[in-house]
Amino acid sequence: MNQKNEDSMPLQGLKVIEMGQLIAGPFASKMLGEFGAQVIKIEPPGIGDPLRKWRKLKNGTSLWWHVQSRNKQSVTLDLKAPEGQEIVRKLVADADVLVENFRPGTLEGWGLGWEELSRLNPRLIMLRISGYGQTGPYRDLPGFGVIGEAMGGLRHLSGYPGQPPVRVGVSIGDSLSSLHGVIGVLLALQERNRSGKGQEIDVALYESVFAMMESLVPEYDAFGYIREPAGSALPGITPSNSYRCNDGTYVLIAGNGDSIYRRLMQLIERQDLADDPRFAHNDGRAQHADLIDAAIGEWTIRHSRDQVIEALKAARVPAGYPYNAADIVKDPHYLARQMIEQVETSAGPLKVPGVLPKLSRTPGRIGHGGPDLGEHTDDVLAGLGLTDEQRQGLRERGII
Repeated sequence: MNQKNEDSMPLQGLKVIEMGQLIAGPFASKMLGEFGAQVIKIEPPGIGDPLRKWRKLKNGTSLWWHVQSRNKQSVTLDLKAPEGQEIVRKLVADADVLVENFRPGTLEGWGLGWEELSRLNPRLIMLRISGYGQTGPYRDLPGFGVIGEAMGGLRHLSGYPGQPPVRVGVSIGDSLSSLHGVIGVLLALQERNRSGKGQEIDVALYESVFAMMESLVPEYDAFGYIREPAGSALPGITPSNSYRCNDGTYVLIAGNGDSIYRRLMQLIERQDLADDPRFAHNDGRAQHADLIDAAIGEWTIRHSRDQVIEALKAARVPAGYPYNAADIVKDPHYLARQMIEQVETSAGPLKVPGVLPKLSRTPGRIGHGGPDLGEHTDDVLAGLGLTDEQRQGLRERGII
């Protein structure tokens, strides 16, 4: 586990209130917490964030939970109750950032919308992540990451021509939105240093995916061209594909630089393709991608994956193979760069992903795994001035 000096953390002293659940909001506040922010996560009493029960469980709690909620404090609070809403206002009064990913209008219905909270705390920065954003004709529709990936254009490009669209395998639409949200928070903090004022950050899942779509729209606008799914290939960039080896595995080869392409063709003993003037540059190679891919595939299928990888490394051709979890946790490069760390959790010692990005002087850290439900409720509420008797009364009424 990283043991860093808390005083050296970039976001030390920043107070973040997380009112989100599942992925998009909590992923954003996770990153802020990794770099020193105090993250107070508000969860429904008795049940908590649904992510606690997602995927593989150990000792009754999701292993994912210990990644997504590390470094956070858990406070249980009924946001639908007036007393719970009043506690939120007390928390927000001196907070720097509020993160939420409810459907637009939900917080306003509880009297906790941007207008009210920003009047209470003009320095507040409010990150709001939703399926379609806080405005527009679709704002009130429910939207999970899968919908953002579909509307943003990613699902249309995923898979093989003529086949049903496939998902990436992780909740990439949510995570992309989280990253855009963190960027927004950091920008707003920088601006607040000048103006002294907070602001509202509106992140939509579909827009976060759409922002990754490269030249999709300009190509359509200029040529009426609609980009279609292309399986494992990278359309218009040649060669860049996956190729089968004789042990049933696959390698990924990116030989699309001009000099790299020549070295690759020489390696596979296709000097004719290396010297062909049509293939000197990518635009010519892209017009004959099938021919070039076939030549590479004829070479890889004669060798094992390890033989192919070693030969490509020696020829200085970028190559790799699809890692699974077992490959990742034993890879020496992952380990050397502290991308696999061990943290103490309620499930025992647990290997988890390391912290990104890597700062040379003030790096992030993992302090602890995901908290137990309501683990910090008493400490946090006592810090707001609520007595033992007041907290007990709230607990008896199901508010906390």
